[in-house]
Amino acid sequence: MKDISYVDKIVIVDFGSQTTQLIARRIRELGVYCEIISCYKTDNFTNEINIKGIILSGGPLSITKTSYLGIPKKILNFNIPILGICYGHQLLAKQLGGVVKNYKKSEFGRCEIFSDKTSILTKNFFNKNKKTQVWMNHNDVVIKIPKGFEGIASSDDYKYTIIQNKKKKIFGVQFHPEVIHTINGNILFKNFLFNICKLKKNWNSKNQINYLIKNIKSEVRDESVLCALSGGVDSSVLAALLYRAIGKKLHCFFINTGLLRKNEEQEVINVFKKNYKVKLNYVDASSIF
Repeated sequence: MKDISYVDKIVIVDFGSQTTQLIARRIRELGVYCEIISCYKTDNFTNEINIKGIILSGGPLSITKTSYLGIPKKILNFNIPILGICYGHQLLAKQLGGVVKNYKKSEFGRCEIFSDKTSILTKNFFNKNKKTQVWMNHNDVVIKIPKGFEGIASSDDYKYTIIQNKKKKIFGVQFHPEVIHTINGNILFKNFLFNICKLKKNWNSKNQINYLIKNIKSEVRDESVLCALSGGVDSSVLAALLYRAIGKKLHCFFINTGLLRKNEEQEVINVFKKNYKVKLNYVDASSIF
């Protein structure tokens, strides 16, 4: 099993979008490992050899405000392919010398866009009439693109729906390819991952489980582990992974906080005692909580 810390990956910089996790899901569904980092933690971001692409998420803030959230200039000079989505698209334009303005007429919901030029990012993205449906959610718009960029697609109201700097492999899309309302969103992600970043499929849930089990064994060694179990998803998954890694060296305390569904505590006990044979002590602390 290859250590995931050395696997080729995509890094998603999160600017507070509601759909950042959905971007990550789309990437992983395509068989590529990815990680999410907060936009507030990019100062220590380094150009690691296994980072093959960067995605800048959308976000709720306006790029036209003086206090807008940006990214360190060094990231734009890493010579790594970058894809900006919505806020990320506007951010790229702003920080690289373009102009972004707040327009009174916002675009929200389904929108038809048109192909103006061919691009490696949009291969097979548009239909035979050079159109496609996407999902928009923005007030700010790019009205002037940076030097070295070109417009790839437009809508009825705005000129720069997709932009690119072909030489530097920097791309921006005003819409959200991660949501299902964008008809061919996965095609756009495929083009970015496999044709631009030159990634290969390297991730699946089985690999992730094996990696975690390997790390647990390495960390625990010959020791025993005490695990507090609440019956929720997080602690239950942790307990299951620990048991697969260290078996009888796991001791669980199942603490009933009183927040479970009716009779759910017995279901949890049955799962871990019968299916996993875990050493489990049950504590009813519902009256305390």
